Amino acid sequence: MARVKFDKNFKSKQLIVFDLDGTLTKSKMATGRQTAALLYKLLQKKFVAVIGGGKYGQFKKQLLAKLKIPKPLLANLFLFPANAASFYRYNKGWQEVYKKELSLYAKQKIREAFRQALRDIRYVPHVPHLAHPKTYGPVLEDRGTEITFSALGQQAPLARKEEWDRRHEMRFKLMRILRKYLPEFEIRSGGHTSIDVTKKGIDKAYGVRQISKTLKMPIKKMLFVGDALYPGGNDYAAKKTGIECLQVSGPKETNRIIKFLIK
Repeated sequence: MARVKFDKNFKSKQLIVFDLDGTLTKSKMATGRQTAALLYKLLQKKFVAVIGGGKYGQFKKQLLAKLKIPKPLLANLFLFPANAASFYRYNKGWQEVYKKELSLYAKQKIREAFRQALRDIRYVPHVPHLAHPKTYGPVLEDRGTEITFSALGQQAPLARKEEWDRRHEMRFKLMRILRKYLPEFEIRSGGHTSIDVTKKGIDKAYGVRQISKTLKMPIKKMLFVGDALYPGGNDYAAKKTGIECLQVSGPKETNRIIKFLIK
């Protein structure tokens, strides 16, 4: 991937929106020490929103537990777990602003659609160089606001996930079939191996519009940073809002962007 080109216009942005997995952190891993320190400095200058596929508990583990930030400064940080299906902001503690829960009926329908779609493509978990198919923990996870399919299981090692479906062929094929069974839901690629299903209209574009509404801030004053802004990627929906976007290859490149913004 070509190196990110910085534009002096980025410095004028008042709010920076980050994807979580693959952007601020590696998949389901804790925020690195350098990234945490840079976010502290960034929050002194700008508002920051983080939109990711994991539920709130995962945000606490991956992000909040690693941020050594004074409580007053946390008011500048906004969290959108489950691809913006829920929203949290800080006010004497982290407060839930909204949560778009799936109904029991919807969850059952989504689970059955996954079972049927996997039968349709005769899916067998496979990782190159692995002699036998293997999964690590549950393949389907109920996150309340979304159902997430993880091809190798929720606890799969990062090295295994990075080897699986590098060209996204399997996931995109499965997503095409799922959309036939579930036209009334949002279906998107997640991390290295996952597919997320939420209520219709709930995606990263929804999160961008919600933070714009909350802060009464025009989207033109915001910047989105993500690792999957290509068609079909889990950050692509953000582009629907017209927000200016930067695609990165991972946390190291994200750190370079934050350094530029706070310089």
